[in-house]
Amino acid sequence: MRGAWSGIAAAIVLTACSSTPTSTPGQDSAPGHVPIDPWSVPEPVPKIEPRSRYGNPANYEVFGKRYRVLESADGYRERGLASWYGTKFHGRRTSSGEPYDMFAITAAHKTLPLPTYVQVRNLENGRSLIVRVNDRGPFHPGRIIDLSYTAAVRLGVYEKGSAKVEVVALTDVPPAPAIPPQQQGPPPPVDELDALIDGLRKAPGGALPDRLPFLQIAAFRNMNACVETKDALIRQNLLAISIRQRGALCQVLQGPFASDQDAQTQAQALRALGHSPVISYP
Repeated sequence: MRGAWSGIAAAIVLTACSSTPTSTPGQDSAPGHVPIDPWSVPEPVPKIEPRSRYGNPANYEVFGKRYRVLESADGYRERGLASWYGTKFHGRRTSSGEPYDMFAITAAHKTLPLPTYVQVRNLENGRSLIVRVNDRGPFHPGRIIDLSYTAAVRLGVYEKGSAKVEVVALTDVPPAPAIPPQQQGPPPPVDELDALIDGLRKAPGGALPDRLPFLQIAAFRNMNACVETKDALIRQNLLAISIRQRGALCQVLQGPFASDQDAQTQAQALRALGHSPVISYP
């Protein structure tokens, strides 16, 4: 277990981020290093998801213009310009509350409910891709959808910066079959963390603090939201991410850390990515 603790401690002090691209401050850009082949990212599979707790007001205002969020995506079809966004927003919170991951296949739309799955077809080259809409934008005249970097590469939009596309909402999706209770696995919860902490305490090579600090990156009342956030953080190359149920809330945690100072150091790195971590002692 000594080796396991050393590996965890080293892994969680800093994120495994790719190199930062060179760009003018305040401007968006493509990543200087792409850690994953955009063509290897699985295309999203449309499914019925509950509306996000965030990003779905009846209406909202940006740059003096008011937008009304659609009550339903049923029948939505539109043609217009697609653009894309990258490093300037990578890791920041999207309108749905999820961290923006430019290496995932997602998009921003002004009025579709969040989340919505759409089929985007590039009318200039015929390429087509299913994309999960989880953010708001683009707020430029004539543009109807803002693609993630990976989606833009796959559709051939990245090279030109924008392209004429057709966007069709995919709402005729069968609900996922119910899983009998006896087949349902336990949530990713307390037992996993308790086992990890107990194992670290029993490891030879020096005493650990009575209370091991974690960083709470997010907390929700909905386990699905916790799982989605955890998955997004892992795709963002953050390590040692886990979930713990605390009463009516579930926490998305990173850790454990060997000391409060180590936790504070990582908290600064997370804030630079747009998160608001707080120290927690599960």
